[in-house]
Amino acid sequence: MKDDIPVLDDPAGAVDSPAGDASDRDYVNSLARGLEVIKVFTRRTPKMTLSEVAQATGMTRATVRRFLLTLVREGYVDTNGKHFNLRPKILELGFSALSSMDIWDVAQPIMNELSEKLQESCFAAVLDHDSVIYVARATSNRRVNVGINIGSRVPAHCVSTGRVLLAALPPDLLHHYLDEMTLTKFTPNTITSKVQLRGLIDEVRLQGWSIVDQELEVGLRSLSVPVRDGQGKIVAALNVCCPSMRITPEEMRTRVLAETQAASNQITRALQM
Repeated sequence: MKDDIPVLDDPAGAVDSPAGDASDRDYVNSLARGLEVIKVFTRRTPKMTLSEVAQATGMTRATVRRFLLTLVREGYVDTNGKHFNLRPKILELGFSALSSMDIWDVAQPIMNELSEKLQESCFAAVLDHDSVIYVARATSNRRVNVGINIGSRVPAHCVSTGRVLLAALPPDLLHHYLDEMTLTKFTPNTITSKVQLRGLIDEVRLQGWSIVDQELEVGLRSLSVPVRDGQGKIVAALNVCCPSMRITPEEMRTRVLAETQAASNQITRALQM
């Protein structure tokens, strides 16, 4: 029985405390060491002996033994007497962290990775009446990035984020939106026919993504996909925006679309945990 496992008392900070840590009164060294023990278990090393954990962490066998037996008693680690391995309960630690995060805390690192992978600017936007508001952004290492700032507001009818978010509206709200709004023409490409715009929005709803080519600004092409929360509701649009001279429409429909959809799915999966 796990309750029979002897666990030695170990005051916080008293285990293998490295020089210099004692000067930081807020640093709990034993907690940090315990986390190091947990992190040595990976896909490549799912089961380890006490000696292997000690070698991987640089701690003594006695120290590692105390941490491992504590984790066993708390249900985070299992052992057959020789090898140790993490139990599914360890996932609760990650789930607790994710559940306490705002959606944009979860999305930001994923957007950063998407921007780095595509070497283009990425944004997230939400719908606000007849406009979209950009609420998150990630820029690439290129010298020239699209200059949209967090908090920027643009008309929803002429951007891909807007069409993705409009496509998520119930039919009655979409009808009201189209009935009340004025479709301002910003470039020769801007759609100003409500019938045509409704058709494009219906198409976006069916295919699950939108590409808008130079309708807000000449030389600017963008692609957007929906972002869903943990319950599957569309709460935002994830967007990749780039100069039209840099990426062709065909590249947008293939490579960029695939990577952006993968990033959106990753955000949703994280929010479902």
